[in-house]
Amino acid sequence: MTQQTLNDINDMSREIFIGTLGKIYEHSPWVAERSLTSRPFSSLDDLHETMKKTVQSANKKEKLTLLRAHPDLAGRVELTTSSQKEQSGAGLDQLSQEEYENFLALNRRYTEKFNFPFIMAVKGHSKDSIYHSMMERVENDYDREYETALNEIYKIARFRLEDAIKP
Repeated sequence: MTQQTLNDINDMSREIFIGTLGKIYEHSPWVAERSLTSRPFSSLDDLHETMKKTVQSANKKEKLTLLRAHPDLAGRVELTTSSQKEQSGAGLDQLSQEEYENFLALNRRYTEKFNFPFIMAVKGHSKDSIYHSMMERVENDYDREYETALNEIYKIARFRLEDAIKP
């Protein structure tokens, strides 16, 4: 994604705005679409908070769909460009076969328990810290993990906005 200025974002047509920011939340352009009416944004923080509040005001079904739109960490499926960049930055694209199988088993256990994939803003983390976090979080109760996963999505969105918008 080519970096834009905040002024560019504020001046975009509806279609270009959704096309540009619709990828911030994984496979969920509705977040950008519903945030559009809050323009002009005064800062990156304002834009991020608006998009976050859009998700927070969504119904439970929409939030679950958003959670389920995220790929398994360290999974070997086709990823969006953003997810691929994030996971490779944490070394998840260079796992040994044993590490891959451990991640796969833990991902499966997590998804079976919560009915959505493990989500973590992996920027700044290593494969070991991610695995450790998975081990801890799989023990959470549903409500706590649902909120934790949404909070991780907000962090991911923040990182993606920082990459997309020139300071």
